Amino acid sequence: MTIDLAKIRAETPGVAQVTHLLACGSALMPQAVVDAVTDHIQLEARIGGYEAHAERESALATVYQGVADLLNADTDEIALLENATAAWCQIFYGLPMRTGDRVLTCEAEYSANALAFQQRAKRDGIVIDVVPSDATGAVDLETLAAMITPRTVLIAITWVPTNGGLVNPAAEIGRIARAHEVPYLLDACQAVGQMPVDVAALGCDFLSATGRKFLRGPRGTGFLYIRQDRIDGFEPPMVDLFSAHRISETEYGLRPDARRFEKWENAYALRAGLGVAVRYALDIGLDNIQAAAWGLANDLRAGLQAIKGVEIHDLGETPSAIVSFTIDGLDPDQTVTALRDQGICIGVSSPASTPVDAQRRGLPPVLRAAPHYYNSKAEIAQLLEALETLAKPVIAR
Repeated sequence: MTIDLAKIRAETPGVAQVTHLLACGSALMPQAVVDAVTDHIQLEARIGGYEAHAERESALATVYQGVADLLNADTDEIALLENATAAWCQIFYGLPMRTGDRVLTCEAEYSANALAFQQRAKRDGIVIDVVPSDATGAVDLETLAAMITPRTVLIAITWVPTNGGLVNPAAEIGRIARAHEVPYLLDACQAVGQMPVDVAALGCDFLSATGRKFLRGPRGTGFLYIRQDRIDGFEPPMVDLFSAHRISETEYGLRPDARRFEKWENAYALRAGLGVAVRYALDIGLDNIQAAAWGLANDLRAGLQAIKGVEIHDLGETPSAIVSFTIDGLDPDQTVTALRDQGICIGVSSPASTPVDAQRRGLPPVLRAAPHYYNSKAEIAQLLEALETLAKPVIAR
């Protein structure tokens, strides 16, 4: 199926206001997503929050099925959270670990996850083992397998890092994790929405993701997948009257499904928007979305190579839709500001965003662009022309 770009752009009000090339930050929402959020808010304003939830309860329940369809999972394996970090932390802080237990991770790990590693290392005495990258920049699979010991209690990997274009071999890591019977937590916040995601093929036990990035949902939404046979006996790091129930003065019981990781209070308007965003992506098809977004990113890389002073900092054999680069003599923050004055949105990724990878490669702050399927080739050309204009005075010095 070919993407109907004219239709998609007509359904995306933001494209009339800005050339938005930062889907890896917070993508432009379709009008249908905006309508779902505002419609629920308006209903709450008219009849009250509790009453609006009661009226829309059956429709809101379908969000679980949508996310399950997106991931090739069962609805009982899905929890809806307020963001990807909250989802990831439910697992990482819920897993029992003791002094000397080891966690394997990758060089391109997010700073938020890396900080959580540091906290549990300090608090619980666990050891964090960083798996070296191979020649392409991806997780070295042979080294990963060799680093597993009887004390390895978790493999926690970021599938698509915040910059660098890398796509780690998540399914191959899953096969190694299964072979060694080590739990596998996959951070998929940059993968979901720009490429197909099949938890059965990935072999992960847990997966966390956000709604605001390539999925084009509202901010303040995220979700967690936990494989069915991992749910029973998994104690969430905290509970309330939604995730658990009182049995006696000394006993309580947990919900039997993944929703034991949720809490009673939720932003139901945002949840409604997330559900529409998921269905919107499924209707277009994730294969189609990936082909369009990755194709535009490759066009951007090709165009950047023609600009004097540009260095592309992407990794991997087949880079994703996230393009990272620097231009000699141009300050990234000032460049982003200058582009926004022209109605073009890209971003900056600091070394603190991926501390291990940045230190290993000696990365400075990098410019980060992420075209999506609602972007056009003309917008890629517009960005390239603007960058070349900004670079010329610097090169001429």
